[in-house]
Amino acid sequence: MPSINLLPWREEERKRRQQHFMIALGASIVAAIAVVGLTWFAFVQMIDHQAARNLRLEEEIAILEKTIAEIDNFEREKERLLARMEIIEQLQRSRPEIVHLFDEIARQLPEGVYLNGMRQAGAAIELKGVAQSSTRVSALMRQADESEWLTDPSVTKVETTDTGPARKAEFVVNLRQVSPNSEAGGDE
Repeated sequence: MPSINLLPWREEERKRRQQHFMIALGASIVAAIAVVGLTWFAFVQMIDHQAARNLRLEEEIAILEKTIAEIDNFEREKERLLARMEIIEQLQRSRPEIVHLFDEIARQLPEGVYLNGMRQAGAAIELKGVAQSSTRVSALMRQADESEWLTDPSVTKVETTDTGPARKAEFVVNLRQVSPNSEAGGDE
């Protein structure tokens, strides 16, 4: 004989399905939370790693900037030292020229011309003095023009005055000092 089940089997089946659904839903929620947590953890790790790299780069940049500043200081110091060396070398080269200049001025002074003052600025020389006449000043300029140490004579002032029994010419003559060695070196 066939057996008929009169128990509410559909309700039991519905409860069983609902139970499986809740288990699957709970597992899905747990899995979703795990995925979101792992993703968040991975991003936090990547951000921390990049922040550490950025910090390292900033430290290295600071070290390089300090090194660059030191190099700039060394370059400025080098330029100052080179400028000093150039000045010292120039002074060493021009040291005997003052002796030649005084010697040449003493040789080129014609008789009857007396110097009261001399001023030099670079290669420009200004001679102040007194001559017995203005022709003696002209002779001074001719002789200076023929000199190998002096060039470009020009008169700034010649004043003839009568003082006592004789006439005097007060003068100011501008010259340029040249070095025969530098001209010979410049022609080569």
